[in-house]
Amino acid sequence: MAFWTDVGPTDADPKRGFRWQISFDALGGEGQSIIWFAKKVSKPNFTMTESKHSFLNHNYYWPGRVEWQEISLTLVDPVSPNAVANTNKIIAGMGYRLPSAQMTDLDMSSMSKGKSQGALGVVTISQLDANGKPIEVWTLKQAWLKSVKFGELSYEDDNLVEIELGMRYDWATCEIDGEEGSPYYSTAG
Repeated sequence: MAFWTDVGPTDADPKRGFRWQISFDALGGEGQSIIWFAKKVSKPNFTMTESKHSFLNHNYYWPGRVEWQEISLTLVDPVSPNAVANTNKIIAGMGYRLPSAQMTDLDMSSMSKGKSQGALGVVTISQLDANGKPIEVWTLKQAWLKSVKFGELSYEDDNLVEIELGMRYDWATCEIDGEEGSPYYSTAG
């Protein structure tokens, strides 16, 4: 018997790295927020700071604060929907304006955290089972785009053009089907 079937349902596969989806609910209407052209995403992660106290020949450590780390998302740039155009809409929604020789009072707005969060909406990363059912759903809280790389072009390369996004968030929750013991557990709703 395989190790993942020793406990629990015997038809349950282990989590697979290719069964997932990411969505930004501000990118479309119902059912349109899933980014089907996403190629790769890093799951949320954190580090714990520490405090050190030295006494005589010994060092003692205490846990400090949780610092959630930036995640990266790689997209393929299809013609339709145009990932560059959607990314530019997000950046404009964050409040960024290109400089203009004819600046008016209306052009004097700038970026803000609230606008940045609104441009993405709720960001979720869902791991799926073999039937397409979410078994682990990460929700990034107060997420915004931190970096964008629009890809590289080369006459020596026949790969698809990719866009890399860096996303910052304040914290993340994780809903795991039936496991309230998870330290990141959050009830739906």
